[in-house]
Amino acid sequence: MDLFDNARIDELTSLIKKYQDSYYNGEAEISDAEFDSLWDELKSLDPQNPILQKVGADSGSFAKVRHIMPMGSQEKAANPEQFLAWAKNHSYNEYLVEYKLDGASLELQYSHGELLRAVTRGDGAIGDDITANAKKMQGVKIALFDENCSKIDFTGAVRGEVLMSHTVHEKFYSDKANCRNAANGLMKRKDGSGSERLCLMTYDALSTEGESPFSDEEEKINWLKKCGFKTSPLKICKSADEVIAYRDEVMEKRKNLDYDIDGLVIKERRIDLADASRARPDRQIAFKFSLEEAVSVLREVEWSESGSTYTPVAIFDEVFLNGTKVQRASLANPDTMRNLGVKIGSHVVVVKRGEIIPKIERVLPDEQDEKTRAIVFPEKCGTCGSELVDEGSRLFCPNKNCPKRVLHQIQKWVSVVDIRDLGESLLKELFKNKEINSISGIYALTQEKLVPYFLNEESIENQKDSLGAKKVYESIQSHRKMSLASFIGGFDIEGIGETMVQKLIDSGFTTLSKFLSATEEEIASVYGFAEITAKTFVEGLAENKEEMLSLTQSGTILLEEIGGGALTGKSFCFTGELHTMKRADAENLVKKAGGSCKSSVTKDLSYLVTNDTSSGSGKNQKAAKFGIPIINEEEFLQMLK
Repeated sequence: MDLFDNARIDELTSLIKKYQDSYYNGEAEISDAEFDSLWDELKSLDPQNPILQKVGADSGSFAKVRHIMPMGSQEKAANPEQFLAWAKNHSYNEYLVEYKLDGASLELQYSHGELLRAVTRGDGAIGDDITANAKKMQGVKIALFDENCSKIDFTGAVRGEVLMSHTVHEKFYSDKANCRNAANGLMKRKDGSGSERLCLMTYDALSTEGESPFSDEEEKINWLKKCGFKTSPLKICKSADEVIAYRDEVMEKRKNLDYDIDGLVIKERRIDLADASRARPDRQIAFKFSLEEAVSVLREVEWSESGSTYTPVAIFDEVFLNGTKVQRASLANPDTMRNLGVKIGSHVVVVKRGEIIPKIERVLPDEQDEKTRAIVFPEKCGTCGSELVDEGSRLFCPNKNCPKRVLHQIQKWVSVVDIRDLGESLLKELFKNKEINSISGIYALTQEKLVPYFLNEESIENQKDSLGAKKVYESIQSHRKMSLASFIGGFDIEGIGETMVQKLIDSGFTTLSKFLSATEEEIASVYGFAEITAKTFVEGLAENKEEMLSLTQSGTILLEEIGGGALTGKSFCFTGELHTMKRADAENLVKKAGGSCKSSVTKDLSYLVTNDTSSGSGKNQKAAKFGIPIINEEEFLQMLK
């Protein structure tokens, strides 16, 4: 472990302690998702860190009491993949699933059916005695009686969650950030005022004398109900996949609940006291909802036209993901839609994880009497009228000379090669007037041909020359030398950008001729290229071979030699503002020096470049997690020398 890791571990430990203290004393400073991110990063860097075995401590305002039941933290799964990984090692015949209540934990201690004390979570072993306040709460039983009003002789503890309803929060405490914070504050007031507006919902119990009144987890919930306690719904699932499906259902239902839940708790049927006594029980898990996923209803599908490809875009009822309103998500391609079984009117799970754009991840089973209808696929190109080809992995116009395809390719070339002065409006006008009808046509433009696009007839008669036309012409001519990755990436082959081309160059495809003679099998053998991508790429190369050779053999385009640059074999990702140049210029410097650029932080990245190296941004955190060096702009420029 290097010095950077040690410094980050110290920072994470300090932050987690700080946020735990604020959480358990009623004024959480960050969201659960943000806290979980810090926790998971520390766990990956230092799994044995003592802070991971502790929970927070309460204030010193109340008498301290030791718990009867351990009140540790649970293992967490933030998404279906993490839950399935846990379930693989915890294969139960049945999974007992309850709501994970988002409130403040409380232990009620009873002696022969009489309430002795109510104790907050505290540090997991000792908490605050808030009995006087708890007695005012809804759902707290001062004495235990069954449905026949007979006294229940129970000695032990009952655990639950103190909740504030949305109705109460909105009416009386809307100044507080959320229901949990408001509930935490009320339950610890010295005068106890407001506690009557809180409610306890229970989910656990432990008998310490005599025979236990329940023998498994389901009986425990039924016993709590028998005592008159409020409990959350219990669902018994036969498989891990059924748990995931139930989570999808609850994600949709929770918006109609009057209290907060932030996931599900999954247990086995048998009661495992040894596991429950651990600081972090292993045989149960909190399967949390994520800020990055939500359930909505698909209302329509639009087909986005980009070059030759028609991409389906889902339009659904607005949801919040990562704090932003989302109403559109990619459906990728026809095969994805078919595999999902998505229809208009379907209930769908929308995700937005990390830096990935929103997408439809799953479709919930149709409910009884739910009205859905099939999605209609476009059949003809809206520009040239050609029959569209549905290859499954993509729906596209096969006409190479389709005006829309040609214009998109020219626009892609200008963007990749970075001819900034040839703006989009001018480019479209030139294309419309048939001054350009191919990539080669860009380099056939003369200054004289460009003048009418900057001067009217009267101005041309008076001055003939145009500074604007001259600037565009010179900009085009100054972009005739480029890297092989930029050259091929500029031809707008479906799914193939400079980064993908660079992967192939790094694996040995170092000349244009090697690319043009490559087979699908050879391309597919390179890491990051599947059979479908390889097929599309080889077909795209064949389709553009004639123009590629014409540009290079005529000397119109000069390809830079590969190898020998200061950054050969190194990859860079830029984030934040640069002081001395634009990000696009910095990326061009990397490419000219033999390196490659990435838009996100991945395990194989060489360097993350940022002028705020101490930032807690997502990219910085990810780079730290993968052990990727984080350098500033000055250090980057020094590497170029």
